[in-house]
Amino acid sequence: MFFMKKLSHTIHLHPSYFGPKIQEVILQKLYADVEGTTNGRYGYVVAVNGIDNLGDLQAGSRILYGSGDAEFTLRYSAIVMKPFKGEVVDAVVDKVGKLGFFAYLGPMQIFVSTFYIPDDLRFQPESNPPSFVSDQAGESIKRGSKVRIRLMGIRTDQTELFAIGSIKGDFLGLLDQ
Repeated sequence: MFFMKKLSHTIHLHPSYFGPKIQEVILQKLYADVEGTTNGRYGYVVAVNGIDNLGDLQAGSRILYGSGDAEFTLRYSAIVMKPFKGEVVDAVVDKVGKLGFFAYLGPMQIFVSTFYIPDDLRFQPESNPPSFVSDQAGESIKRGSKVRIRLMGIRTDQTELFAIGSIKGDFLGLLDQ
């Protein structure tokens, strides 16, 4: 799920930022542009771990004619979150409804449909908050519950990760509270 990837990013700077602290400005802009974004190929960028060519900025830079802006191409390593189909993850339930529940794992939203919930768990709309309650064990899945989910499908948007999950199976479902 978490990987270390070598990536590159191009930054454009206005001439007003040129000066003795240009490296700090470039680093701040890189962190602001890259961290917390989703790339369809590499996944969600959690954090920038290091910049490979910061000491040699002149090699990867050029002046853009007409505007005077400078263009810097940075090569950096980052920790990325790339979930895969069939992977088992632990998540926290956020919303419970008649059709299933939504859970979050960091930036990824996971929907578990009633089709992928065991038959012994029944939706109880009259409970406060609404929950899925087990007939035998007395367990309930409600907001704030920790669940173990198998990812059935994943969709990557420009800014978010979405998944469909299942809690039908061995060692899946509600975790000890």
